[in-house]
Amino acid sequence: MKLVRKDIEKDNAGQVTLVPEEPEDMWHTYNLVQVGDSLRASTIRKVQTESSTGSVGSNRVRTTLTLCVEAIDFDSQACQLRVKGTNIQENEYVKMGAYHTIELEPNRQFTLAKKQWDSVVLERIEQACDPAWSADVAAVVMQEGLAHICLVTPSMTLTRAKVEVNIPRKRKGNCSQHDRALERFYEQVVQAIQRHIHFDVVKCILVASPGFVREQFCDYMFQQAVKTDNKLLLENRSKFLQVHASSGHKYSLKEALCDPTVASRLSDTKAAAEVKALDDFYKMLQHEPDRAFYGLKQVEKANEAMAIDTLLISDELFRHQDVATRSRYVRLVDSVKENAGTVRIFSSLHVSGEQLSQLTGVAAILRFPVPELSDQEDDSSSEED
Repeated sequence: MKLVRKDIEKDNAGQVTLVPEEPEDMWHTYNLVQVGDSLRASTIRKVQTESSTGSVGSNRVRTTLTLCVEAIDFDSQACQLRVKGTNIQENEYVKMGAYHTIELEPNRQFTLAKKQWDSVVLERIEQACDPAWSADVAAVVMQEGLAHICLVTPSMTLTRAKVEVNIPRKRKGNCSQHDRALERFYEQVVQAIQRHIHFDVVKCILVASPGFVREQFCDYMFQQAVKTDNKLLLENRSKFLQVHASSGHKYSLKEALCDPTVASRLSDTKAAAEVKALDDFYKMLQHEPDRAFYGLKQVEKANEAMAIDTLLISDELFRHQDVATRSRYVRLVDSVKENAGTVRIFSSLHVSGEQLSQLTGVAAILRFPVPELSDQEDDSSSEED
């Protein structure tokens, strides 16, 4: 993402002009745009024209519109963002108050204006415009006959390809059908890796599986690379890292990212930091439950006691339609930072973010036990019973 201009007043009203450069920038933009904002961008509009003879025709024209945002739609697989709203600025093709949907395009700038720019949104702009926050991890999560090729960016986990091949069982004295199907499966996975992974961008490619599947696959891949003189694979051999996962499904990626070998290799990536924070929370919940809380009310009470060491919060909470509720989450984040706590904002498109959402989307690891809060929680649950 490229920041072209930033005009924000002391009262936090103002506008920014940005240029999305990569598909992931659309995800950042989705988290910036809120209902009630005004968005100015180039768009295509179908316009009806009437000739001197009275015949009516229509043609598509490119024009720049300013909309008051009413609805936002994001397609996570295609990384496309559509913003619907009413026109609030005079235009030769579109009447004031007329509805229009702008599909934001890569490498075309847009201007977003808000009455109130909060700290969470401003921090996201900083992260989106920092080149260090680019995609850095790829993963192949596999089992016999099933593989997912994923890209793990700082903001989301994207499934780029799914490979499925039916592998017949080994029969006594005859394994040829099984071996041929397995070889065909491995070959399709190798092709998917070369098609979807940009080796000049990623730091590391995780190959995760149960049993010996990962070792057998990597042996096959590099034997074939030597035979065919595939320089792309051979030159990037050091980037492949084999780790354990319980299955070939996407959710097993969390286990792979938790692996200590992976954590040390990816110590500077946001995805690994999120996974570690969630892992630390679960361990604390198991061993010292007085120092691990989740749910907004409980976390807010812990914050009032200045007890929060690490706040875990999902980015989907900042997309809440109700301004007062959204502001409540922003105040919590600001307060934790003021009290020297660490804030981890989880992407709802990451595996770890999906898990945090199941815990209400907000959780905290505390500096010291706050048993009275746990007692209140127990009392409230017994009253419900």
